[in-house]
Amino acid sequence: MVKKVSATWGNRELTIETGLMAKQAKGSVLITYGGSAVLTTAVNENEPREGVDFLPLLVDYREKTYAAGRIPGGFFKRESRPGDKETLTCRLIDRPLRPLFPKGYNLETQIVTLVISVDQENDPDILAMIGASTALLISDIPFTTYLTSVRVGYVEDQYVLNPTYQQLEKSSLDMIVAGTEEAVVMVECFASEVSENIIIDGIEFAHTAMAPIFQIQKELVESIGKTKIALPPQKEIDSAVVTKVESVVMPLIPTLYQATDKIDRQGKMKAIATTVKEAFLEADDQEISRQALDVMETIIKRETRSKICQENVRVDGRGAADIRAIDSKVGLLPMLHGSALFTRGETQCLATVTLGTSADNQRIDSLEGESKKSFMLHYNFPPFSVGEVRGLRGPGRREIGHGMLAERAMAPLVPHLPEFPYTLRIVSEILESNGSSSMATVCGSTLALMDAGVPIKNNAAGIAIGMIKEDEQVVILSDIMGSEDALGDMDLKVAGTRNGVTAIQMDSKISGISRDILEKALQQAQAGRIHILDEMEKVISVPRPELSPKAPRIIQLKINPDKIRDVIGPGGKIIKGIIEKTGAQINVSDDGSIEIASVNEEKAKLAEKMILELIEEAQIGKIYLGKVKRIEPYGAFIEILPGIDGLLHISQIADYHVQHIENELKEDDDILVKLIEIDKYGRLKLSRKAALKDSTHGEQAEPQEGAEKLDKGRSSGSQESPRRSPPPRRERPPSTDRRKGPPRSGDRKYNSQNRNVQGSHRRSQDRKGKERSDPDRNRSDKS
Repeated sequence: MVKKVSATWGNRELTIETGLMAKQAKGSVLITYGGSAVLTTAVNENEPREGVDFLPLLVDYREKTYAAGRIPGGFFKRESRPGDKETLTCRLIDRPLRPLFPKGYNLETQIVTLVISVDQENDPDILAMIGASTALLISDIPFTTYLTSVRVGYVEDQYVLNPTYQQLEKSSLDMIVAGTEEAVVMVECFASEVSENIIIDGIEFAHTAMAPIFQIQKELVESIGKTKIALPPQKEIDSAVVTKVESVVMPLIPTLYQATDKIDRQGKMKAIATTVKEAFLEADDQEISRQALDVMETIIKRETRSKICQENVRVDGRGAADIRAIDSKVGLLPMLHGSALFTRGETQCLATVTLGTSADNQRIDSLEGESKKSFMLHYNFPPFSVGEVRGLRGPGRREIGHGMLAERAMAPLVPHLPEFPYTLRIVSEILESNGSSSMATVCGSTLALMDAGVPIKNNAAGIAIGMIKEDEQVVILSDIMGSEDALGDMDLKVAGTRNGVTAIQMDSKISGISRDILEKALQQAQAGRIHILDEMEKVISVPRPELSPKAPRIIQLKINPDKIRDVIGPGGKIIKGIIEKTGAQINVSDDGSIEIASVNEEKAKLAEKMILELIEEAQIGKIYLGKVKRIEPYGAFIEILPGIDGLLHISQIADYHVQHIENELKEDDDILVKLIEIDKYGRLKLSRKAALKDSTHGEQAEPQEGAEKLDKGRSSGSQESPRRSPPPRRERPPSTDRRKGPPRSGDRKYNSQNRNVQGSHRRSQDRKGKERSDPDRNRSDKS
């Protein structure tokens, strides 16, 4: 039976439909919002796997390119491995759902979401989160808690429910909140240094906005919801086993508080477990031994939580708000652009910064279209960081999620185009881990960026906050360790600057977190964040005044797009020549943007000079140091700029009569010339005697670079050669080809193809076989 429910939500209609698609799944819903639509299914196995005593939940989210009316790129033309966005959305779906499954449920369960339509306005991730809980609710899977999600923006001091992509560009807040009817269970927030009050009010706004979705979920469940399968009966533990384990474990618990570090504490935990096993060897029953170990873990967790609540003493001896010792070092790796080693307790992060050019931008092909990313942060968690043996493979969901949390925390603080024309890549290598390695990544990244000389807006730090809730007593813990994360009721990570918050990630292991708890936790996180910043800034407090000498120097130019062909040349000949001569990396965009990068700043400036010369326009009255390209009886053709030449008539060579031009000039001579005229056909007329006169009298304030080597008639090699005797005068052939008026377009020397579109200058080309008649002499003869 097809059933459809809908509600107006954020000025748009959200529709949930079931019974039309994927009817063989235990639960399936089609959710539509605006023009975006997702299909979400929930399926579980009928029998548990042997030996599985946990919840084997698998969440998959896939974006189909047909949803945006596109065909995938690549050779195979089909979707392949999930991208970062898909992986992060899988985590967003999983995190609020997992703690809400009933205890004892251990059937293998899979939730699959397919994005089948996108409207380029509404992000489908919120629809996927709503779809996952709704598909579970209407299925026979024993999931009974109503759960929904919402995105909140903050534009012009107003909260916006489910902002569009366009609204998010103007928003100082991008926050996803998941909650039940009673409380909030998950928060994922990225912000531009906003206050804690804006965050808390935004969470409350989000929870209030969930009401319409709860209403239509209930309506759907009441009409077509299936009867839930019964949970397997829980095996009761013999009270004799509990009593015996208590008598063995309780005297040994104080040894945990005597441990000096994580490894020592783990060793003492193993010693306690060994003692418990030995106490039950006589029973020779594996089930009883397993129950005994479960009881042992429960007792240790109970006693540890009780000591925190009653005595304000944590397992490592700290108080609730105490932060472990911090050590910071920068510039450890001399060949890198920037590096830092940040250590907080037993968590250690090696952060490195690499600066690249626009060619190093990450290209992203998503449903929203193609885009480029100039700031990347990659997080690696090798097995040795926790003393384990495991094969090194690609990043998993956890590594991608932790890296993106740190990246989004730093994104509002790093400089961007056009002020900072670099691609930035930060790599975080977690060398030791005992709590909050993602927040250590934020601290290490800040130090490494300052070491590299990157002008970040403000310094950032991050801290992990935990919570112990026993009845009405609540204790907030700062800078939690891994064991406290496991035994606590909340994991809250907060990153930001002294001015405000840039990122928050919160997960609850209980039914929900109240506003009062959140306020207290964020206040304690702020105090901890400031303390960490104080410790970091004892080592380095501001970015270095200059970029690392190992980093490339980038020069940006903007030219007329019509001039791009002059820079590139036929087959890339000209630009390849510049690259070969300077060693610089040059990127040319279709809009006329040119980026020059070189570790050697002088080489970058040389490449800039060569490009500017290629696009420079000849100016009347300016003196150039030109090169003699070809000599004719009536004058010489001088190249004054790359690809631009003009005629130096024999009468303009010197202020005395020149009978034979070969006595004054030879090919490849460098001589000073002044541009005295550009006629209406774009032909350049040059004068050497005017240039010499102006240079002598100082009338040319800034001759072309290199013109300070004043011309003496020819290059130094030419001056030393003896003056040659004039060649015999050739008889002029009958002037049958003389013309009146300007030359016609068919005349090879003035062919219109040799002039640019504007007709301002004539580009030099191979002139072999061109007419050798003197146009000035032809005109005088006709007159």
